[in-house]
Amino acid sequence: MRIAIPLSGKTLSSHFGHCEQFAFVEVDDQARQVKGVTFVQPPPHQPGLLPRWLHEQGVTTVIAGGMGPRAQQLLSELGIDVILGATGLHPEKLAADYLAGQLAIGENRCSH
Repeated sequence: MRIAIPLSGKTLSSHFGHCEQFAFVEVDDQARQVKGVTFVQPPPHQPGLLPRWLHEQGVTTVIAGGMGPRAQQLLSELGIDVILGATGLHPEKLAADYLAGQLAIGENRCSH
């Protein structure tokens, strides 16, 4: 499992499509534990590009604060699970909480 988390600086971004970087969190599927985190610069923003790029990077799940409906649809079509309304700061903690079934989520903070 590989989880992608959009970031501004080193913390969760509320806008998926305009994030500064992604944290790619590698997960041990058997133990459901974080194995490591890599920070990656996304390609320049273009409508519809990020879902394809994330799929090419082997991402299986996206944890985001907010995301527009078109990006949600494209990710879903590519078989990528989308978790919206995440709150928190650090990608390792967000991923660990998700894996433990304890991720705090609220409303999708993006509508476009």
